Amino acid sequence: MNIRPARVGDVPAIYELIRKFADRKVMIRRSLGELYESIREFLVAIDEEGRVVGCVALHVFWEDLAELKCLAVAEEAQRSGVGRKLVDACWDQARELEINSVFALTYAVGFFERCGYAQMDKADLPHKIWNECVRCPLFPNCTEVALIRSHAPVSGSLEAVDLLALAPV
Repeated sequence: MNIRPARVGDVPAIYELIRKFADRKVMIRRSLGELYESIREFLVAIDEEGRVVGCVALHVFWEDLAELKCLAVAEEAQRSGVGRKLVDACWDQARELEINSVFALTYAVGFFERCGYAQMDKADLPHKIWNECVRCPLFPNCTEVALIRSHAPVSGSLEAVDLLALAPV
């Protein structure tokens, strides 16, 4: 298994991975155009046959805050550590960029907790992160959970990380 930055040629496979989860209403659908425009945010997992079996994106919001999004792993590659490797690669990428906090909105709460993320109140996230949410078929009745991983200690009320101070509205 190889994790590497996505290439333009990977976009059709990334699109299909995301589409399958979007059809189940557990992920926001992305157009091919969106994926090409944001290709530099994506990492992919490549199997032994050279196929894209997973993807994830790290979207920078502000000087000290990024979102891990679009995490998708092909069904045949699930439960083999691919998702964890992608999440860890995003965390490494955030650290290289000197970003101390990475959040995710997800239904896979236990998975992210095992990856070092802690639950937080969605209301503590900057308002600009909701721009994509309005496209979701579940908006505004979304039950996704917000989780965050930070170099600073994180409490349930986020006393140590004031996200509202990190990013302008």
